[in-house]
Amino acid sequence: MNGPHSDPRGCRLCSRLVDYRNEQQTRYPAYHNLPVPGYGAREARLLIVGLAPGLHGANATGKPFTGDSSGKLLFDTLRRSGFAQQTSSRAGGQGLRLLDCRITNAVKCVPPQNRPVAGEVNTCNRYLRAEIAAMPAGSILLALGGVAHRAILQALGERGAGREFRHAAEFALPEGRRLVDSYHPSRYNQNTGRLTAAMLARVFERIGSLLDG
Repeated sequence: MNGPHSDPRGCRLCSRLVDYRNEQQTRYPAYHNLPVPGYGAREARLLIVGLAPGLHGANATGKPFTGDSSGKLLFDTLRRSGFAQQTSSRAGGQGLRLLDCRITNAVKCVPPQNRPVAGEVNTCNRYLRAEIAAMPAGSILLALGGVAHRAILQALGERGAGREFRHAAEFALPEGRRLVDSYHPSRYNQNTGRLTAAMLARVFERIGSLLDG
């Protein structure tokens, strides 16, 4: 699906985020410092939705989840689960080719303190809605964290009552799609043991079985 909300790279709708991006452009001129679009095929059957670009991760590289510790765990798991293939030795996941998988964020711009406000999530939802609309029936949406979970439901016009976020939860969606939840692979969640590599691997095993079934 191509349209006015299919590419966020020229977006300037959230003044706080634009100001913060401009500030980082001055501090880190070699960084991407622009909205970070999703990557991977739009028609992939698995869409992974995170929170927002990390200041020194995707905001620097221009690709979701690359360049930081959360991306390392995610990409290692994708490779082991068959959703990615190593194509080079570059660090940060940038040497991986995604297989039947796309990765994006609920908010496309880096937010101060990694915390987008509700209005920014709502404004950016148009881009997530376009990404989901391009997916085939029977596909899987993986929400990494509660913000992503709620953004997916909003993009689909679905109610959240009775569909509260919790790790490894599954919910039926229109057109035979399913929403699967996981804790975000942030450094904090990894360091505290809230999310382990084994826990994330089990989520992807379940996703693989849903797609195969």
